[in-house]
Amino acid sequence: MDLEDQGLLKRVIDENGTDNVVVILGSPDEESARVYAETVTSGDPSWAGPLAGVSLRLPVYHILEKEMRDEIDPAIYEEHVAMMEMVLDTEEITRAVREVREKGSDLG
Repeated sequence: MDLEDQGLLKRVIDENGTDNVVVILGSPDEESARVYAETVTSGDPSWAGPLAGVSLRLPVYHILEKEMRDEIDPAIYEEHVAMMEMVLDTEEITRAVREVREKGSDLG
């Protein structure tokens, strides 16, 4: 999540609040998924962007998680996401996001 995206997200949240907001990631690896998930829950871990020190506590999921797959029309999922499942380390990516999400819910 680059600095521009962080700024946009912060501005939207400042203007509208966090109610009914869920972040869905499409990161291709465990490390980036973890960093992005941490950024939207507890703040930018690099302390470089607008979300440095800003704990939004937003619920975050990866598009490859079962919870997201169950919410998407199967034909659309197959067309746009299914290939990712075949080539990415789905288990590691979803584990990383789930760990951050569960840690974030403990902050609550």
